[in-house]
Amino acid sequence: MKNFLQLKKNLKKDFSNLKTIKLAVLGDTATQFLVQALKGMGYDEGFNFDIWEADFNQIERQVHDPSSDLYQFKPDVVILFKSSHKLLGKYNKLAMEKHTSLAKNELDAIETIYSTINDQLNAKVVYYNYTEIDDSVFGNYANKTESSFLFQLRKLNYELMVLASKKSNLFLCDVSSLQNQVGKLNVFQPSMYTSTEMVWSIDFLPKVANKTIDLIKAIFGKFKKCVILDLDNTTWGGIIGDDGIENIHIGSLGIGKAFTEFQYWVKKLKNRGIIVAVCSKNTESVAKEPFERHPDMILRLEDISVFRANWDNKADNIRQIQRILNIGFDSMVFLDDNPFERNMVRENIPDIQVPELPEDPTNYLEYLYELNLFETVSFSNEDQERTKLYQIEAERAKAHQKFANEEDFLKNLEMCSDVKAFNKFNTPRVAQLSQRSNQFNLRTIRYSEADIEKISKSDDYFSFSFTLEDKYGDNGLICVVILQKENANVLFVETWFMSCRVLKRGMENFVLNTIVDFAKEHGFAQIKGEYIPTAKNDMVKNHYPNLGFEESHPYFILDLDNYEDKENYIRIKK
Repeated sequence: MKNFLQLKKNLKKDFSNLKTIKLAVLGDTATQFLVQALKGMGYDEGFNFDIWEADFNQIERQVHDPSSDLYQFKPDVVILFKSSHKLLGKYNKLAMEKHTSLAKNELDAIETIYSTINDQLNAKVVYYNYTEIDDSVFGNYANKTESSFLFQLRKLNYELMVLASKKSNLFLCDVSSLQNQVGKLNVFQPSMYTSTEMVWSIDFLPKVANKTIDLIKAIFGKFKKCVILDLDNTTWGGIIGDDGIENIHIGSLGIGKAFTEFQYWVKKLKNRGIIVAVCSKNTESVAKEPFERHPDMILRLEDISVFRANWDNKADNIRQIQRILNIGFDSMVFLDDNPFERNMVRENIPDIQVPELPEDPTNYLEYLYELNLFETVSFSNEDQERTKLYQIEAERAKAHQKFANEEDFLKNLEMCSDVKAFNKFNTPRVAQLSQRSNQFNLRTIRYSEADIEKISKSDDYFSFSFTLEDKYGDNGLICVVILQKENANVLFVETWFMSCRVLKRGMENFVLNTIVDFAKEHGFAQIKGEYIPTAKNDMVKNHYPNLGFEESHPYFILDLDNYEDKENYIRIKK
């Protein structure tokens, strides 16, 4: 990670070709150097942060004044920083009988600030939780004394997590865990705070900026979806082809414990929805043997979406994995203990992330924890089924090869789709798919659950969610369309995005038929679409012309009078 001076040098570079995101930064202590760190690190992550910084200690005034500069700026993301030191100052001034109310009062104020921003701005709120200060008034007994500052501070951090779990546009940036990583002496410098009101050291700011940008990347759909594992000396200790299944290192003893805990970590990622693949230079039957037979293996074949074990070039094998999964290389992480293999993959596939694993396997996890590779802003039940979905997709791919033409294959799939408006059950998945969909996404608008709930309640919008299942299995919710009532005759396609897992199955035709039927039924004469190009959605640049829309720059228009249903082999699920 770059230090502060290196990030500051980035400020002189050309940001003009980078994605612009408007950030508002409000703090109760000095934030000017934090702003510089965010701007500089944004450059390295491909973002041009247009930042408005509030004056010192003006959070409440800016938030509660509808005519303030905050609302004139109209940010995409609002960053709120209330420091532990200011919190301690409030505590010190309270009467003793009010000490037990500190956390609740602060939480109420935070919730009011969030609700006001959420009501007035279509912005995401990133709130820094509180680094710990132990004033040592009670010593260890502070943990049993509700009126102690340490008790109240920890209670506030806990209640913040509860609050954020209920507020879909509120995201916590866990700077408290960063303090645990680097130590308090590397976070806070008393002399600097006394003279400048800065509560975080210059050396700590890049870590805070990095943690913040991890969140912002995830909010705007830029995150990792897949981990690809080498096997020998990465997933287990030893070389399976030489040592045999009895002699590889896994289990609860010695170095095997490090590999077992590593596997538990990967298993948890898989259960969270991260795709797990294998890329190993090995004979496939030999490489699979531990997954099938070793009693101490935590990972099993059912946890692996794609298994590539052969003697081919690893970069070529990773390309094969990418084609099967149909996700971008920049969504993938490759873990390998061998420096030669890591460098070879980096040189041949620059977009993939290849961490520089430590030489000692006992250090793997602490190193990977600190990298925070798999940031997310959503989690749904469907995530837990993601591995099965990709395994089923591999079965479809095999079946496809048996058919001489595409039409026969599609008919044989026996596809059906459940079409529903947004509701409390599908809202989490709709929001998540909006954040994940990059390639088949006509306008690339990201929605939180709160955004989806607002759309559901509005009379100006009509929502459609589409599932897709076939004889091999259920793909779950895979497509979303939001139509906006532009006037009595025209419906505008505010959003149309779809999972790339179901491309080339006729889903585009089925979706268009569905929304045309709806438009006609409600008396509309035209549907208007728009394509907004991004670095990743080039595949849908001709989407509307291919469906029969006429170009009327910058839009595409479909007259419904003479519309004939598009051919497809998907039926509506009853």
